[in-house]
Amino acid sequence: MDKLRGLDNDASMITEVATLEVKPGLESAFENDFDLAASIISGSEGYVSHELLRCVEKTSRYVLLVRWETLEAHTIGFRKSPEYEKWKELLHHYYDPLPTVEHFDKVHEGPE
Repeated sequence: MDKLRGLDNDASMITEVATLEVKPGLESAFENDFDLAASIISGSEGYVSHELLRCVEKTSRYVLLVRWETLEAHTIGFRKSPEYEKWKELLHHYYDPLPTVEHFDKVHEGPE
């Protein structure tokens, strides 16, 4: 077990962090369509969990956190699937600009 990463089953998990700039005035419609899109991503192989956070200071900015078993589960498994095309069709027209997406390893977790 890696002391910095916590539990053994978390050791290889990746967190995708996407900064989403939604066109102002479309936030409610985006959130409704995201509810539909969530069922697409949550059915993907290698998906673990996700959270959508809305910025308090700039209400058209969101952060999407998606936990994947591996980097490839996202970049190959999901991104190259027909389901990703459905995801894009539901959500990408809300963004300006297109999201910045990065992947992170957990290196520390505070006490519960």
